[in-house]
Amino acid sequence: MASTADFRNGLTIEFNNDLYSIVEFQHVKPGKGPAFVRTKLKSVTTGKVIDNTFSSGTKVTTARIEKRPHQFLYKDDLGYHFMDSETFEQVMLEEKLINAPQLMKEGQEVDVLYHAETETPLSCELPPFVDLQVTYTEPGLKGDTATNASKPAELETGATIQVPLFIDQDEFIRVDTRTNSYSERVKR
Repeated sequence: MASTADFRNGLTIEFNNDLYSIVEFQHVKPGKGPAFVRTKLKSVTTGKVIDNTFSSGTKVTTARIEKRPHQFLYKDDLGYHFMDSETFEQVMLEEKLINAPQLMKEGQEVDVLYHAETETPLSCELPPFVDLQVTYTEPGLKGDTATNASKPAELETGATIQVPLFIDQDEFIRVDTRTNSYSERVKR
């Protein structure tokens, strides 16, 4: 148990039969009336962000969340299969629990968040950037680097993203998994 005095960014609490991570909070002491804490909470399971106000001193139940390294093995009709990098145990996750499943390739290192008390996987996070090969894109023309124009490119994972005109087929690019967008060209 913790109180509102223990609130900090990143703390995970049990609230409304779900797990929420505190995104931001603000202690407010009005001139008249009792103090309160205004918070912005993000659901660990759904990603939905809500605003909530707690009276100062309210008791809340904290939850322990662990981040464990895993390796992506394969995808089948049941879901995505991962192997724990330390215990070599396998776990299967649904697509909705993964932040960017279209950018994952076999052997990719990821972090799986677990609820420590129940040992249930909550979500899967890819690294902020992944390096992928362009398998198909229209050829670029010499001098196409001056404008901010872009073209679609298919990646080795099957995902299609917009890339600058100077990117050619079989080149490696760095993709931002948070925004699903091109970041830079990678020299190999």
